[in-house]
Order: sequence, then C-alpha cells, then structure tokens
Amino acid sequence: MARIRFRLLLLLAALALWTPADAQLRRGARTVVRGGTMPRTDSLKLRADSLADAAFAAELDSLFDAEFRADSIRLTELRTDDLFTLDSIAAARVASGGAFAEAGAEKTDTAGLPARPYRKGWFMSDSMSLSKVCWLSTVLPGYGQVYNKQYWKLPILYGTVGTGLALFFHENNTYRPLKRQYDALTDRSLSRTPELNALQSKMIRSNTRRQVYLGLTIASYVYFIGDAAVNYSTNDVSHVKKATTLACIFPGAGQIYNKSYWKVPFVVGGFASLIYCIDWNNRGYQRFKKAYNLISDYDAHPENYPDGPTDEFHGRYSASFILNLRNNYRRNRDLCIIITGALYALQIIDAHVDAHLKDYDISDDLSMNLEPLVDYAYVPGAGGNRPVFGFNMSLKF
Repeated sequence: MARIRFRLLLLLAALALWTPADAQLRRGARTVVRGGTMPRTDSLKLRADSLADAAFAAELDSLFDAEFRADSIRLTELRTDDLFTLDSIAAARVASGGAFAEAGAEKTDTAGLPARPYRKGWFMSDSMSLSKVCWLSTVLPGYGQVYNKQYWKLPILYGTVGTGLALFFHENNTYRPLKRQYDALTDRSLSRTPELNALQSKMIRSNTRRQVYLGLTIASYVYFIGDAAVNYSTNDVSHVKKATTLACIFPGAGQIYNKSYWKVPFVVGGFASLIYCIDWNNRGYQRFKKAYNLISDYDAHPENYPDGPTDEFHGRYSASFILNLRNNYRRNRDLCIIITGALYALQIIDAHVDAHLKDYDISDDLSMNLEPLVDYAYVPGAGGNRPVFGFNMSLKF
C-alpha cells in the first residue's frame, strides 16, 4: 500500500512538472515557486525580439550607409577650398537648433549642411594663387596689401605714388613748352647761339627732374607689388616660385630673396649701363637724324637757304656720311634694347636655378651602400608567401 502511494505521488509530481506547449503559451509571465515569484523566460518571445532587433539594426545601418554615400558624393563634387570647417558647422547648428536658417542656405540636406557652401568670388578668393595676386596688384595698386590684410601700408603706397605722379605731371607741363621752343629753333638752324644754349640747358634740367619723379613713382609702384608677393601666405608656395616671381617683378629682387647679394651689383649695374647706352645712342640718333633732314632739304631746295646749310656742321659733312652716323646710332640703340631684354631673362633664370640649388646636395660625399634584403612575395604555385633573399645597393654622388 505504501509503495502504491509513493508511485502515485511520483506520478502527480511528474504531471505537475510537465505541461503541453499550448499551456506554456497561455501561462502568465510569472509562476508561483514556494510561495514566492520569479520571472520566467519565454524562449519564443526572446527569439521574436532578437529577430526584430536584428531587422531594426539592419535598417538603421542601411539608412546610415545611404546617408554616408550621399554625403560622400556631394562632398566629392565640391572643391576642397569651399568646404566649411567643422567648427563653423557646429556653431551654425547650435545657433539654428540643428538646421541652417533659410536666409543662410537656400538648399539643405538631411544633416543640415548647405547644398552649396558659401564661397568667395573670383576677385577675392581664399585660395588665390600667388601669380594671380601679383597680376591683380599690377592692375590695381594696393590689391596685394588688401589681400594680405596689411591695410596700414595703403596710405604709404598711395601717398608715394600719388605724390610722384603729381610732381611728374607738374614738371612735364614745364618741360613740354621748352621742348617745343627748342624744336622750333633747331628745325630752322642748328647753329649754336646763346639763346639756344640757354634754352637747351633749361630744358635738360627740367627733363632730368621729370625723369627722377617718374623713376621714383615707378619704383614705389613696383616695390608694393613685390611686397605683396613676399608677404603672400595663403597657400604653400615654394621658395623657387617666390624667387622667380620677384625676379620677374624687378631685376635683382630674386637674387636678394635667395640671399645671393654678391650678384645684385652685377644685375643692377648691368641694367643701369644698358639704360645709359640706350639713352646715349637714342640722343645721337635724334641729333644726326635732324642734321640729315636739314642737309637733305638743303640739297633739294638750296634756294630756300640763302646763307648756306643750317645744320650744326654747316655743310662740312655730306648727307651720306650723316646718314651712316644716324644708322649706326640707331643700330646700337636697338642692340642695347635687345641685350637689356636678354639680361632681364637671364637674371630670372639665375634666380630660378639658384633657388633650386639652395636645397640641392652638392657635398663631396661619393659612396655606395650595399645591404642584405629579406622580403616576402606571394607565389601562386607554392600556395602562399615565400621568403625572398637579395641585396639593396644605393649609390650617392
């Protein structure tokens, strides 16, 4: 009897522990265990939740990937120098609550970034090249100083250039009437008279002052173009380009930038000598040109000159001899002009090459280095990487 009761108790306990699947689904989330409660894990529900989480995560990943691709495509279409910095984007988002104001950007994407960022125009760009700055400074005096934000130099520039131009025009108004009087006298006769000598001396002094004022004006103008090139720091510009640009702006400036000061006297002295030769030969050409015209006119119409030839030589030389002298002076003048252009190009080439050689290794180190080499190369036939042994040889000269 006791055995039967024990077996019945075991059977009831087994029935109590075993429950069909439908009954498990209908059972609540909690089960009474020894008068207390404990959470019961539902395997089907956990599986459904895990599947839903996985699907949601995949959808988010796809959305993020699509946004990233769209942003990448948009950013690659934009120029690098037109992109906003991260700080400005963050500040704009904070100020506008996560999106740009309608007045600040006409079109915005999902991230609040403008479809076309603000960019400065062609005339004043943040990434303008050195050559463009120099060309605009040539056309517009002071542009380089404005671009480099050195506004305090503008009064000095306009003051010196304006003063030089004013003095030049004032002296030019004095020189031109003297030149007309001199031409009127010498067109009739080149005979030296006290009146002609006094007029010529006054004209030469006025012309000298006029040339000095014009030279100072041009020097100030060119100096500020070079100043814009020297202080240019928007983009990384090599020393070679700066030296070449300065040599193009003014002869000798490239040598000064390269610190080759011993070359400056040769460049400046060469230009000064050639300019003097050009002026000398041009004055000789004008002198004998006028004499030849007077002699030719006398030979053609002697009746108009009852007192004989009126050239400065008074007929001592023939027209053909004067013509040869005129042509020689003209040829020498043109040759000096050609040599001046060649010297200008030569000093540009010298500045360019000298800037290159500043960083060039010209030491006497002639050596050869030989060292072992161990590398790994993929060999398809061997089915993997295999070591490769050899030597590295370097020759320095």
